[in-house]
Amino acid sequence: MIESSAIIARWFQLAANLILLGSCVFLTIVSVSKQAYEEEWIKKLERSFLWLAFIVPTGLLAILTMTIIQISGDISLLAHRDTWLNIITNTQVGQVWIGRFASAILLLITVIYLHNVSSRTRWHYVICALVASLPLIASSLASHTAAEELSVIAVLPYALHLIFAGIWLGALPAFLLLFYTARQYDDNQLKVKTLERFSTLALPVMIMIILSGFVVGDRIFDGQYAALVATTYGWLLSSKLILLVFILLIAWCVRSHWLPVMTNHDQSGSTVIASKDSIWKWVRIELFLALILVLLATIITHTTPVKHAVIENWPFPFRFSIAATWNQPNVAAQVWMGLILVLSALAVFKLGKHRNWVLKRIITISMILMISGLAIALPPLAIKAYPETYRKSPVPFDAISIANGASVFIEHCVECHGYQGKGNGIKSRTLSTKMPDLLVEPHIREHTPGDFFNWITHGMAGTDMPGYADKIPDEDRWDVINFIHALSRGYQARVLAPEVVPDNAFVKPPVFSYSGHDGSNGALQDFRDTKAVLLVFFSWPQSQMRIERLKLIYDRLSELNIAVLAIPLSELAPDELVQASIDLPFPIVTQGANEISASYSLWRRTMNNPDIIGRGTTPDHMEFLIDRNGYLRARWIPEGDQTGWAEIAVLIRQINLLNNEKAKTSLLDDYIR
Repeated sequence: MIESSAIIARWFQLAANLILLGSCVFLTIVSVSKQAYEEEWIKKLERSFLWLAFIVPTGLLAILTMTIIQISGDISLLAHRDTWLNIITNTQVGQVWIGRFASAILLLITVIYLHNVSSRTRWHYVICALVASLPLIASSLASHTAAEELSVIAVLPYALHLIFAGIWLGALPAFLLLFYTARQYDDNQLKVKTLERFSTLALPVMIMIILSGFVVGDRIFDGQYAALVATTYGWLLSSKLILLVFILLIAWCVRSHWLPVMTNHDQSGSTVIASKDSIWKWVRIELFLALILVLLATIITHTTPVKHAVIENWPFPFRFSIAATWNQPNVAAQVWMGLILVLSALAVFKLGKHRNWVLKRIITISMILMISGLAIALPPLAIKAYPETYRKSPVPFDAISIANGASVFIEHCVECHGYQGKGNGIKSRTLSTKMPDLLVEPHIREHTPGDFFNWITHGMAGTDMPGYADKIPDEDRWDVINFIHALSRGYQARVLAPEVVPDNAFVKPPVFSYSGHDGSNGALQDFRDTKAVLLVFFSWPQSQMRIERLKLIYDRLSELNIAVLAIPLSELAPDELVQASIDLPFPIVTQGANEISASYSLWRRTMNNPDIIGRGTTPDHMEFLIDRNGYLRARWIPEGDQTGWAEIAVLIRQINLLNNEKAKTSLLDDYIR
């Protein structure tokens, strides 16, 4: 009940704000001839301004009231002033609400002033429109994208989306009011002139609504577009998009069919009257659909966003994947052929409009070409999917998970898949199906973690792959998936070198927690957004000279704002730990060292030494440079990279490159995808 009331309050508040903005813009750009009824429709429209401006802050008060009830769970707390003050001053929701409410009050004051001005000019409406956009901009601070990253980049697309939506939606009631008044006076010239101006405005505004909507949607979905048909958020957004298609179709009919009929003096009177009636009817339907669309948008804001929604069961037996299908025979040719037909549909649509074809003919031919093109292009891109295909891993991609996954893999999988996942295990030659190469081939990138979870759980039909639901617990199965992703990522990272490639962050290493010999503890993620990290994997006493060298330059490294963690590749004896840690200014990882070194050893391969034979070998010394966003940016392995960071000046240069990077990279996701 409370949730429904909050949705209704937000719907009224948002719709009123949008209509007020659009009406002011409409009055600004639409010039009307000096007719006797001009003042009549303007006065009617302006009288609604006071009510609309009053609804905006009233709706915000209702929203805050519902929020307090939801947070506290006790409606009686509304009577206490401290409850209100605590929400407003101590929460981000409350602080954003203050901005929204203040701008709403400013809007109300502006409308009251406009109402009392005896002679209003176009500039009065411009100012009112600008002020009406302020509550919309403030409300964008409460969007799903802004909630995760409160920045101009996150807020701007959402704010523009709302403003352009207001210009379009708000203009519809103003246009209908003018059209209705003009109909009473049977002034066809005014209606045509108004329609032409309105259509000129509506086209670029609708384009901006669509473009800004795509940007906002892309940020919210973050690549997980399967959620569009598999989550509540996605279903609501899909319904919103379907409504938008109908609205665009109505707008196109008005602009391309009925408006030309009204401007054509050769048309019969009955045809012109029919066009007038069609415009009057369909623009009202467009307004109704627009209000429903705003309601859906309001409900969406109260729905768990896609990033946090879980696709427990994918509803279809297939999915589309360019990565897994593009290199298959004839796939590219079929897709391009289908796209040509789709483009042909658009060309026919344009040609029919230019040659004044009958509307039904244009739509029929275009739809046949469009459907045929999609029927040819999409099937080759489809691959088998499972209920778990888009299920997200509940286990982070960390060192402990990878190390445990390696143990489970050795126990249950190595006999067929081999120690490095190349499909060359001792039993592989006796199997009826060829084992996939999990290391070198793009098998990991072509399938989702959920696909692997399904195969490990239930087996693969038509192959020798059995299911392990009864032998391997759920969490251990996810650990195995983390391990095979680490195998593949480690092999792909062989392109890394001691030199940082500026603004090129793509290698995603595992995260970890640690405890040091000096009593320090923490996690690799703790350094994000603050420091780059130098991970030093060493053997004792082989790495003694290198440790001593790093000890000597540690002050310089600290000045460059870089943290240093030393991790032994094998467990140190007590006396070795004492020797290695004498006067050491940075921690030697003790607790968690085995798992960290085992997982990062998978990132040992270089272009000169791919190390894909047998179990592989681990170098005696490795160093990794991780940037402030968590990405692995450079690596030095003395055995394969020769001098590299042995020259401290080279290491310092790489650190300076990372510190001077200006391109903003998103923080690394701690889960595989």
